[in-house]
Amino acid sequence: MFPWNLFPFHKDAKKAMQQMNPEDINKYIQNMMGQMIPEQMQGMMNAQDFMQGFGKQKQQPSSSSTLSSSVFETHDFVFVRIPLKEESWRKNLRLFHTSNQMIIEHIPEYEDKHIITLPALVKKKGTTAHIKDDILEVKIPKNVDMQFSEVDVTDIL
Repeated sequence: MFPWNLFPFHKDAKKAMQQMNPEDINKYIQNMMGQMIPEQMQGMMNAQDFMQGFGKQKQQPSSSSTLSSSVFETHDFVFVRIPLKEESWRKNLRLFHTSNQMIIEHIPEYEDKHIITLPALVKKKGTTAHIKDDILEVKIPKNVDMQFSEVDVTDIL
C-alpha cells in the first residue's frame, strides 16, 4: 500500500488554500527569488520586472506592409502560397528557408522582410518554387524526424 498520508493532501489543505492572501503569496515568491538570485545580481534585475515578462506575448516585428500567404502540409511536403499582386515582385523576390521558417525578402517593398513559420521541419535541399496565375507556390520536402518510435497497432476482436 502506498503511503498517501505522507503527502500534504489532507482535509485542512483546502481550508488553508482558501485562507491564503495574494499579498502573502507575492511576499513568499519575492523572498524565494531574493534567496535564489546572488546578491551581486540583485541590483541588476528587479524580480518584479522579471515576473511581469512571463505574462506578455512576444510580438513579431511588423514590416511596413503585410504579405498574405497560405501554408499547408501534406504527408511528404510543406506548401507555401503567396499571391503576387504586382509584376515587379517577380524580379525583386528573394526566398530563403531554414528547417522551420520561410523568409521572403524585397516584396512588397525592397526593404521588407517576412518570416513565415512552417508547420513541420523541412529538408535543406529539394525545394522548388513556381509562379502560376500570379501565385508563387513553394514546395518544400519534409524532413523525417528519426527520433520517433513506431508503435504497432493490432485489431482486437
